[in-house]
Amino acid sequence: MSSRRWLLPEAIEDVLPDEAARVEALRRRLLDLFRGHGYEYVIPPLLEYLESLLTGSGRDLDLRTFKLVDQISGRTLGVRADITPQVARIDAHLLNRRGVTRLCYCGSVLHALPALLTASRQPLQIGVELYGHAGGEADAEMIRMLAEALALTGVAATRIDLGHVGVFRCLAAAADIGEDLEQELFAALQAKDLPTLREMLRAAGMAEPYRSAFLALPDCYGGAEELAAAARRLPALPEIERALAELAALAAAAPELPVSFDLSDLRGYHYHSGVVFAAYGGAHPSAIALGGRYDKVGLSFGRARPATGFSLDLRELVRLTPPTAAPGKILAPVAPQDAELRQAVGALRAAGECVVDALPGHDGDWAEAGCDRRLVKRDGRWLTEPLERA
Repeated sequence: MSSRRWLLPEAIEDVLPDEAARVEALRRRLLDLFRGHGYEYVIPPLLEYLESLLTGSGRDLDLRTFKLVDQISGRTLGVRADITPQVARIDAHLLNRRGVTRLCYCGSVLHALPALLTASRQPLQIGVELYGHAGGEADAEMIRMLAEALALTGVAATRIDLGHVGVFRCLAAAADIGEDLEQELFAALQAKDLPTLREMLRAAGMAEPYRSAFLALPDCYGGAEELAAAARRLPALPEIERALAELAALAAAAPELPVSFDLSDLRGYHYHSGVVFAAYGGAHPSAIALGGRYDKVGLSFGRARPATGFSLDLRELVRLTPPTAAPGKILAPVAPQDAELRQAVGALRAAGECVVDALPGHDGDWAEAGCDRRLVKRDGRWLTEPLERA
């Protein structure tokens, strides 16, 4: 039994030095990018009372959230599975600003079940949120920020799919379907499972034009021409017309981006309230960043605020970025009484070099610690020279 104590739970893993250094470097670059656009950094707690974590998220986070009992209060706590609701709470309940608020964050989240078979249950979530502006300008800022963030990492977005949960919600309300069937239709549409979708609609005796409209949603995928085709194929209901107009306006506001449309992409259906988007790039088979509008979440915290944002898994993104050779370290002798040596080491560290003290009594190869140079004294001066392997 003792030999297995070092094993970690499934889909939980350590981050070793090379990857950790890349993750931290990218975290700093992204947070600096967000700061340059006016986004202020916040650090929400790792766990909260469960009702606060699940507020406004419907069923979307419940099954993904680890739950435990607080031994102090006796109330149920949750380990956050998503940071966005926490940031919405900070905006609505703590900052309580009247105007537009831009916030960013980065921290670990924990999932009871992995989002994908190969996904980690402890993603490092980084993202931005914008509160207080209901217009399409905020949505356009979000997808531009997302594209800029991905470009900064070297994993440019090759496609940004736009969708709108208002289309599905309008159809479900107009067809007057029950909550159970709504959930089943949602799952079939999200999976683009047309045979199952047809069978559900047949068994439910779905009337026209709603039956044809639900069947059309998985085909409403592609460029601007598909959005125009959706307007012809879907019922001429005001909510649908408004949603399609918002998508068209958003695409027109960012002509430089690789925008396409997907009206059956309903991730976060209970959580989002309008435009949703997913970015794809690199060799990753699924979306590398997700976002959208979620205007109703703040209401549960006592203050309804228009809200939009996006987030991504920083560790997953790092694995998609081109690897770069880490700068080597400099090995320095340990001589506390040598003022010139201390000065030379200080100057190297001030210049950004990593200098490692060669603690005595170790016969190992210092190259395994990342050292490729050493500090030596030549003609009365401390100089660096290549480190020969043992």
